[in-house]
Amino acid sequence: MASDGSEEIATWLVTLPPTAVQRRSAFSVCAILLVGLGILAPFADTPLPRITVFIPSFEAIIFVTDFITSVLLFSQFSIYRSRALLALASGYLFTALIIIPHVLTYPGVFSPTGLLGAGLSTTSWLYWFWHIGFPVALFAYAWLKDDKAAATQTSTLFAVGWSVVLVCALVCALTLLTTVGEPLLPQLFTDVIHLTPFNHYLLLFGMIICVSALALLWARRRSLLDLWLMVVAVAAISELGLVALTSARFTLGFYAGRIFSLVTSTTVLVVLLAETSRLYARLAQSNLMLQRERQNKLMNLEAMAASISHEARQPLGALASNASAAVRFLKRTPPDLDEAKSALNRIVSDSRRTSEIFDNLRALFGKSSPSLDPVDVNKVIARALDSLRTDFTDHEITTRVELTPELPLVAGHEGQLQEVIVNLTRNAIEAMSTMQNVLRALQVRTAHKDDKIIVSIEDTGPGIDPEKVDHIFDPFVTTKGHGMGLGLAICRMIVERHEGKLSAAPAHPHGVVFQIVLPQMGQSRRWKR
Repeated sequence: MASDGSEEIATWLVTLPPTAVQRRSAFSVCAILLVGLGILAPFADTPLPRITVFIPSFEAIIFVTDFITSVLLFSQFSIYRSRALLALASGYLFTALIIIPHVLTYPGVFSPTGLLGAGLSTTSWLYWFWHIGFPVALFAYAWLKDDKAAATQTSTLFAVGWSVVLVCALVCALTLLTTVGEPLLPQLFTDVIHLTPFNHYLLLFGMIICVSALALLWARRRSLLDLWLMVVAVAAISELGLVALTSARFTLGFYAGRIFSLVTSTTVLVVLLAETSRLYARLAQSNLMLQRERQNKLMNLEAMAASISHEARQPLGALASNASAAVRFLKRTPPDLDEAKSALNRIVSDSRRTSEIFDNLRALFGKSSPSLDPVDVNKVIARALDSLRTDFTDHEITTRVELTPELPLVAGHEGQLQEVIVNLTRNAIEAMSTMQNVLRALQVRTAHKDDKIIVSIEDTGPGIDPEKVDHIFDPFVTTKGHGMGLGLAICRMIVERHEGKLSAAPAHPHGVVFQIVLPQMGQSRRWKR
């Protein structure tokens, strides 16, 4: 469990499952290690030149890699709070720290017999504590990793601090034991070069722990970290296998074993760095996607607000105009009650239309699918044109309506379809209002062809640039100085929600013709009888 008690999330290295490619890579590395062991084994005891500088150089690399690995694992522990990770991080810290007395006491590196008062077997004992202590940490990790109760409840800083203190104390105690207490321990070297048979007992003990750790990791393998720790265990076993075949220092097995030790040290570090970089890239991509989603939501909110403003402006303006007219009629002497009554009736009509606009927009932008009803397109057109009769009069526009009688019904939302007709007609009125000394005419036709209902709205306005015809339905694209660029986009959205198509084309000799094509009621996939 994570610290917050939430379910495990497969993003941390300790829970991230390996891919097929990663499994093949790990098994390939294991195969290379075992093949290398098989090739080197017959020549392991072959003496080679003594290269004293090899020891401090090699162990400096091991110290750096193990120390960095321990730091990264401690940081993983601070997130996941698993005692298994704490044990593994402590194991890597132990190997990093015990290398310090090992290289200082190595004979011939800093002094002929080694520093810190080292005896003949001091370095060898530190070597075995190193190569037994780390497999113990591997075994502890494998033993604790599936134990849900192994998630520490204490402060991570407290747990890490005490782990570091205990590891440092253990390394100091072992250093003191192998230096001051070296005469009390069994001898592991007959001289500076040759080993005693007692090394084989330590070798057997270390091999048993390594194999046990590998077996337990195999049985409990779940994550990418488990997979590569098995590679580490195989590398440790391969190193001990070469040690078993050597009887002295500075042989082929002695040098080659350090290469296996380097694999043991660097494998988890490389995986940690690679997966951390990959997860960071995924995090950055996720943040970018979240930012885009946030921008899209803001744009949707902006579009909805603009749509409400766009659609409600005309009936609200009509409400204000009719209210002012009613007041003027009532102020006359005597009051013109008939005209005032007519203005008040128009106010009621416009208020109902405003309410319908809000209902239509809520149905359009809502998540649930609006209910579809049988709709007579001819009646929709008649209602839409009737609501705009004042605009036709004010702008001196003549209308010609050719509605096909007995037109089949369509399945749809009557209010939304009426808004499409009103929007397209109002656009035509605004376009023609800019024309001077020409006949301002609006022609509306309906037709029935191949199970389709076709509505055409043609004006005699200035028309549209042919290069811009394909973009006039895009959101926030407008040719008006005061427009929002949402009217036609909303119209197309509504028509497409009705499984139809809305298009525009130049009219002759000038103007624009908008065409709406809708499936008749029986052909709509969304219609249910």
